[in-house]
Amino acid sequence: MSVRQMTLFFALLTIVANVTVVGIVALALAGRWSSAAARSLEQVRRVLGEPAIWLAGLVALVATLGSLYYSEVAHFTPCVLCWYQRIAMYPLAVILPIAAFRGDRQVIRYAVPLAAIGAAISIYHYQLQRFPDQASLSCSVEAPCTVTWVWQLGYISIPFMALSAFVLIVTLLIVGRAGAEHGAQEVPR
Repeated sequence: MSVRQMTLFFALLTIVANVTVVGIVALALAGRWSSAAARSLEQVRRVLGEPAIWLAGLVALVATLGSLYYSEVAHFTPCVLCWYQRIAMYPLAVILPIAAFRGDRQVIRYAVPLAAIGAAISIYHYQLQRFPDQASLSCSVEAPCTVTWVWQLGYISIPFMALSAFVLIVTLLIVGRAGAEHGAQEVPR
């Protein structure tokens, strides 16, 4: 596959991630006023409860492989902020599958803060690409943080892809934990 085809594939995955997060958040908000939406959210929580950590690990793994594809196959030189985002994402690709395999639901305590830090860096990087006049001192001449290697559908860049992955990971872990806790409460003793 060409770099263009892979970029389109990653952009489509980004859209799926965004739609998933928006759908879950919309259900959560609507659930405050509508019993039907609340039931739908509970159903999503039950479905995601058990596999949520596996799914979050899969998202982290795909994001990790995507970043490696862009640097090692497409030869896009990562900037300093890209490396910081990788520092937040790469451990998640290892930690989450191990936690899922071990059934460690406490992974949320250290995975969510790591993903939230990565998301914050992604937001800063994305807005820096959109408004390059404010380029910080962290940018280098060899790999400026303002370079936009990917621009799909008028808004998707590599930092936006990373942001989408981080937000989906956090969403899956929170909703999955709520589903697991809810499921544990329903089990008769």
